[in-house]
Amino acid sequence: MSKNNKRIHFKSVSGENRKEVEGLTVFSEQAGFIESVSECLQEADELELWRPVGIYDNDILIGFAMYGYFPEPVPGQLWLDRLLIDKKYQGKGYGKQSVLLLLERLHTEYQSDTVYLSVYENNPHAIKLYQQIGFQFNGKYDSKGEHIMEYHF
Repeated sequence: MSKNNKRIHFKSVSGENRKEVEGLTVFSEQAGFIESVSECLQEADELELWRPVGIYDNDILIGFAMYGYFPEPVPGQLWLDRLLIDKKYQGKGYGKQSVLLLLERLHTEYQSDTVYLSVYENNPHAIKLYQQIGFQFNGKYDSKGEHIMEYHF
């Protein structure tokens, strides 16, 4: 399938697809870069501000993302907090396409001019991807010591 024919879309994680989404995996050397999908979904269960979604190519589940808008502290911040592409689908352009479509969705859903994310400095593939899309480091760190990047519409 050529990259131009991919039909990436998102589905909210629900009882219908939760088990399948929880089955997504990354390579062992990537495991420290993101919480497990189960841990992410537990966070979303506890805090309604999180929006967990499965990333699909047509009807094939290829990844997971979680985002949310946090009104406190003022001014609020819109976070693209989690993103993973299953190890079977990495290296096929899905990450970049998914981030671009997520940015469109976030801008439409929240009308925020800035999107934040955080990344470990020892994750060069993610950093390169985010920089290609237009994210820039803002010199700040999150509570886990990850570098914060921001994207401006």
